[in-house]
Order: sequence, then C-alpha cells, then structure tokens
Amino acid sequence: MAVADLTTERRLSIPTGIPTGVLLAITGYFAGVWLGNEFGLFDDQNTGIILGYVFATAGFLIGMGFLNHPLGRLLGWRLDPLGEADIEVGLGRYFRLSLDHKVIGIQYLVTILTMLFFGGVGAMVIRTSLLSPTPTIVPAGNYLSVVGLHSVMMIFITSAAIVGPFGNYLVPLMIGSRRMAFPRLEALSFWLVPPAAVILGAATFWGGFPTGWTGYAPLSEQAGQGMDSYIVGFILIGLALITSGVNMLATIIALRAPGLTWARLPIFVWGILCTSILGLLAAPVLAAALVMLALDRSAQTSFFLASNGGSNYLWENLFWFFGHPEVYIFILPAFGIVMELAAHFARRPLFGYRVGVVGLFGVTLLSWFVWQHHLFVSGIAPVLRPFYMLSTELISVPTGFIFLVVLGTLWRSRVWLTVPMLFCLGFLFNFLIGGITGVYLSDVPTDVTLHGSYFSMAHFHYTIMGGEIFAFAAAIYYWFPRMTGKMLNQTLGRIHFWWMFIAFNSTFFPLLIAGLLDMPRRVSAYNPGLQFLNQWVTFSAYLLFSSMILFAANIIYSWFIQPVPAVANPWRARSLEWQIPTPVPARNFERVPLILAGPYDYGLPNAKPVADLRGLVGATGGS
Repeated sequence: MAVADLTTERRLSIPTGIPTGVLLAITGYFAGVWLGNEFGLFDDQNTGIILGYVFATAGFLIGMGFLNHPLGRLLGWRLDPLGEADIEVGLGRYFRLSLDHKVIGIQYLVTILTMLFFGGVGAMVIRTSLLSPTPTIVPAGNYLSVVGLHSVMMIFITSAAIVGPFGNYLVPLMIGSRRMAFPRLEALSFWLVPPAAVILGAATFWGGFPTGWTGYAPLSEQAGQGMDSYIVGFILIGLALITSGVNMLATIIALRAPGLTWARLPIFVWGILCTSILGLLAAPVLAAALVMLALDRSAQTSFFLASNGGSNYLWENLFWFFGHPEVYIFILPAFGIVMELAAHFARRPLFGYRVGVVGLFGVTLLSWFVWQHHLFVSGIAPVLRPFYMLSTELISVPTGFIFLVVLGTLWRSRVWLTVPMLFCLGFLFNFLIGGITGVYLSDVPTDVTLHGSYFSMAHFHYTIMGGEIFAFAAAIYYWFPRMTGKMLNQTLGRIHFWWMFIAFNSTFFPLLIAGLLDMPRRVSAYNPGLQFLNQWVTFSAYLLFSSMILFAANIIYSWFIQPVPAVANPWRARSLEWQIPTPVPARNFERVPLILAGPYDYGLPNAKPVADLRGLVGATGGS
C-alpha cells in the first residue's frame, strides 16, 4: 500500500533481504580478514578476524537495504522520509527490513524467544556436567568457555527482552503516536541483533573465550580467536542499545498525543524511558572499552596490559561502570510491567503513581554509583568501600517504592488472577529473595566470603530470571492478543506458571545454600559432599527448562495450530493500546487521539474515557 503523494518515489533496483545480506556478509568477512592481514592487523592469534566480523556486519546490513535510502538521498531522488510507502502485509514482511514498529516488535519477540531457547540449552549442558563432582561431558579446559557463552547469550537476551518486543510494539500505541520518531534507526536496532548472535555463536568454532561474560584482562588479552567474537558481538549489542535509547527517548518526549501529560503517561512507558536513559549513557562506555581491547589484541596497544604500562584494573572499572547500570536495563522495564498490570487487574487507580515514577528514576540515578561493589575483592582502595557499600544499599530504597506501589494497588482489592497477574505475583516473590540476598553482597564483610561462590550466581538469577523473565512471561500473556490477534491458552498458561515457579525456586534456592557451603562458581569440579545438592539442582533445572518448552508449545499452538481469535480488549483495560481495533491498523490511528484522562482511572466517579479517538488532530506533539 503506498501513500498517494509518494507514488513517484524512486528506489534502487538492487534486491535486498536476508539472502542478499548473508551473501554480502560472507563476502565481507573474507574481504575483512584479507585486508586486516595485509595491513598487519594480526598477531599470533590472527586477530585480523575482528575486521572480518566488522565487514561481515556491514555487508549484512547493506544486503538488508540500509544503504538504499542514504544512496537515494545522495542521488537526489524523491524519497519517503517516514516509510509511509513501506507498509505491507503477509508473512514475508517479518523477514525483510521494515519500518513498521509493530513488525519490528514481532521480529524482536521471535528472535528473543529463539535465543532464549539456545541459552537454555547451554544452561542444561552446564548443569548436566555438574551431576558429578569431577568433569564429565565438558572437559575442565572448556568448561569456562561454555559458561561464558551461555552467560553472554543470556545477557544479550535480557538486554532486549522487554524493550525490544514490547517497547517497540507498544510505546507508540500507548502514547497515541502513529510511528516511532526514527523508523530506520528502530529497524537498525533490531537488525544488529542477528549478526551479533551469529558472531557470538561463532566463538565455539574458535575454542570459545576463557573469561566468562565479564571479559577480564589479562585473560582476554591472551585468549584465542573466540575472544574476538565476544568483542564484536558485544559491541553490536551496545550499538543496538544506543540506537534504541535515542529512538525511545525521542518518541516518548516528542510524539506524545495532545493531552498526554507526564502525569498521565502509562507507568510502563516510564519504565521504558528510564531504561533508554541507561542504555544511551552506559552502552558507549562498554563499546569504548571493547574497542580498546580490540586494539590491544590487533594493533599492539596496551590499554589493559600492566606489563606495558596499562592496567587490567581499568578494564574492571570500565566494564562494571556499564555492567551495573546494565543490570537495571534488565529490571526497570520489568518494574514497569508489574506496576502496569497490577492496576489493570486490581481494577483500581495505581497507588502512589508519582512515587512509582520517583522509584524508577531513583533506581536509574543510583545505578551509576554502585559499580565498584563488584571490585570489593579486586583490590579496591579500602577508603572507598564504605561509600559503595552505602550506595548499593541505598538503591533498595527506590526499589522499595516500586514494591509499595504494587502492594498498595493490590491491597484490599479483588484481584483478577489471570495468567499475567500470576506471573506478576511470582515476580514479587522472586525479586524479594533476590533483593534480600543482594544485601549480603553489598556489605563488604559478607561479600568477601560470598563473592566467588554460587551464592552470588543464585542471587543474580533470582533478580534477572526470577524477576525480568517472569515479567517477560507476564507481558507475553497480557499483550499477545494485542500483538497477534490470538489468545494464548489460559489453562496451559496456568500450568506453565506453577511449573516454572516451583522449578525455578527448586533450582536456585539450593544454590544459595551451595554458595554458603563454599561451592565456587565457574568451576567444573566441586567437593563430593555437595554432589546430592547439585544433582537436586540439575534435575530441578531440567524441570525448569521443560516448563519453558511448554511455554513455547503454548505460543506455537495458540498462534499457528489452533488459534483462537482475540476480541479487541480481552482484559477490559483502560489503557490506550487496547482502545483500537484488532488487528491494529497499519498506522495505528486514523487521526492522532486527544487524551482525556489517565489510564488507571478505574472506579472513579464521572471518569472520562482515556481518549477521544474521534478527535481530528493533524500532528502529534507533547503536552
């Protein structure tokens, strides 16, 4: 479908799409490696491969069509600046470069679920190896590489698990916009993810990387070619976070519908806004550190080589200056989801709306002041320890605000215990345990003992998997009808929740005990006295993985095999994204709506509808 005044738009006749992208990526890879070797960008590990990965990524993006628009502008052609002529239907649109935020949201969702499966397979390999106190299926020399690949793959997933599919799909609908601010930038943020995943997976062909997900020098300086996959893959994810952050902030600030004041903004959108701030500011630090590491490995610089005047301690600071805000990139949108759904399923106004917003921004601000608690056992100056211990504990205050908002909303209400709401309640339970155990890791005396143990790993999984992934599941069950026009099977959903909730706690709570019993993490051998505990954890992990298989089966069954069409508003929610037809029109709104009330005005006398969808507003704008 083309817009009338754009019918004379000229386009390059070069065929674009995944086949072209893959062909140019392969060509670019070999050209990059050859060029790198010609110019001496290699050492005894042949790290000229970094240039090969860069050229491969550029070739893939060119093959997908990202160069067409800039070339058209260079040639002076009449172009469609907003992608109005790129609206298309059919399954093929999900395999091409699309400027429709709804298509990009679905692309993200399928990609995230696929990567989640492969990351889960890696976890099963690790747990199977730990059935015995001595290395079995994974040789001791390869164990850390398997752990590192699983960790980085999961970090990739959780960085974009909520912002990718739900932020891109829902933010324009929730703020009354017909599009994202920068559609091509939005598409770029997604199409950087597949090459990042492939490049990371390629590390297995080069022997992996022996550093875990943190990439600590000097191990990273001495590692083989698998480390180059880590470097380039992580840089691409950093670029995706930056482009997504720019786009989300511009969209939320500039394209809100008239009447959508900041005090009426859905709390989920506040969560996306705070997450975007962190991504925009933190990811460049990681990208810069990775470029420095790449130069150390390929151009004989010495940023992180103490023997040549550098400092491996510098890498730790740069990595964790990104790494701890990154943890809140995972969890802030999850906070937004839980608060959002609590109001809709309690059928009450969100308790302490402004307190919730302050809590989100409090976490965003304080996340920049806590990174050195990761360095308590790495030689941090003793005089700095009290400050970072205090700042880490202080972040529990705005986090507590989030809990108070949710509990206050649910207090004395008749909660509609749908599947999405069950996962929200599971989030509260799991994240509470994650927060309590985090106190022990923020205090220097206990952290010195527990830092390198399974206690730390179990705490991390309670906050991320027990927190973000439970919120992610809640979001899928809640917004799946909006995104696909189909209802997920609710009976399977309830089985999935209880199965996943019990298996998750049966897996990770015993690992807290294993940590207290001095079982070190990232080590393939352990005290034989802990074998029964590890066997219990492994079998529980199998059950947890099988619950995710049930989740995937529910999605496939409900989406493709036996679909049940969803009504326009199955949850009878007030928020704007549910007030438009199913399926969502190509450009969301025929006219930009006039916002009349907040999305959580349940039960209020003389409450107005959330928006006047008949309003003839010609252009979007904030208020």
